[in-house]
Amino acid sequence: MTAAGHDFYRAVWRWHFYAGLFVAPLLLILAITGSIYLFNDEIEDAVHADLRFAPERRGALPPSRLIAAVQSAYPGTVTRIDLPSQPRRTAQVFVTPAQGAPLRVFVDPGSARVHGAFVYTRTLVGFADTVHGSLLLGRVGDAIVELAACWALLLIATGVYLWWPSGPGWYRAFWPDLRARGRGFWRSLHGAVGVWSSTLIVFLILTGLPWAGVWGDLLRAGTQSLGIGYPEQHRHHGPTKTTAAPTMAQAVGETPWTLRDAPMPMSAHAHHATHAGASPASASDIGIDAAVRALAAQGLVADYRLSLPQSADGVYSAVVYPDRPQGQRSVQIDRYRGTVVGDTGFADYGWAAQAVEVGVQLHMGNYFGRANQLIMLLPCLGVFGLCLSGVWLWWRRRPRGRLGAPRTSTPTQAKTIVAIAAGCGLLLPLLGASLLLVLVLDRCLIARLPRLRTALR
Repeated sequence: MTAAGHDFYRAVWRWHFYAGLFVAPLLLILAITGSIYLFNDEIEDAVHADLRFAPERRGALPPSRLIAAVQSAYPGTVTRIDLPSQPRRTAQVFVTPAQGAPLRVFVDPGSARVHGAFVYTRTLVGFADTVHGSLLLGRVGDAIVELAACWALLLIATGVYLWWPSGPGWYRAFWPDLRARGRGFWRSLHGAVGVWSSTLIVFLILTGLPWAGVWGDLLRAGTQSLGIGYPEQHRHHGPTKTTAAPTMAQAVGETPWTLRDAPMPMSAHAHHATHAGASPASASDIGIDAAVRALAAQGLVADYRLSLPQSADGVYSAVVYPDRPQGQRSVQIDRYRGTVVGDTGFADYGWAAQAVEVGVQLHMGNYFGRANQLIMLLPCLGVFGLCLSGVWLWWRRRPRGRLGAPRTSTPTQAKTIVAIAAGCGLLLPLLGASLLLVLVLDRCLIARLPRLRTALR
């Protein structure tokens, strides 16, 4: 290797070091919580079997009976009910009490017997789900997770460059050297685990990024502007002269990725009453049982999430969200007339949105059953192995009492890094901005503070 090549190698190594230092703890958290959520149904069935299962039934009671039984046991506002198709499953009713956290209440659809309730975020699966998405820090945590995912891509790219084999016997780099001892063994293990798991790790990152705050919003806006995102028929569900249509995510919370920013259809009777000078509240709601019958007429019998209207112009909104996104469907029923005001299926999505939905289900281990779960578990284990072996390598290599970062890049290499950061910023804004920030700190702060520079070396 030439002197210039050696300097560039060390510069890449420095950025790999920085990426690992920032990303490793967060990736460990994401890998552990992601592994838990991969098996969310299995875990909840085992831990909460008394809530999730009921005696096998021959028929089901009207949803109004189930909601009345739930509200008698757990007073509050019902926002949603999940109706099961399996004969031994309980229905799940979402209740917002006057005080305290929202509850998920489980009720037998055949007898209306209330089995009990829990706060989702206080369960193992709910805790893992929340930590995986936002680290329990809301929008700030969401941005941190997105930033960590972007830096993980940089970590993988620099790691592949550092590992790339050359010369005779290059194929040995694909396997750990079992004859080596100490740091040599751990380095070969780190490289082998990385090369075999990196493709799946990149897949997990790219299929998870659509749910991130910054990149996900940009992706939805971009696909919509190109006409390859949420369906054309939703564009007329915009604001009226008196009110603005909320997005589907704002109206019902959980919804397919494609429809999160789509305007929610509204009940037309309320609009007509308002324009005529009457009160929307005076209109008569058809009730949830009539809404369920209207949905049945559209082919939705069970196994869907039914959100209740929470405003005068709200709608009954049913979402079918199966493991395979080709079966996704969202149907809205006017709360006064009982007519269908929205009906969107997977075939109505743009091709980019369809690709994202397929990726999301693969990411969550849903698409092809247990095999999908086990395949997605592999990159989680790979992240675990890479983080532990990487930290061990750094700990063994670092000088005593110092961080042990590789030396600073030359001005020429810094220009190259700026160009790379600018390119990354076009695709991943948070990564590009953070790369420039780290470069400025590295060149302008660390380089001018001798004590700090010595501590890092």
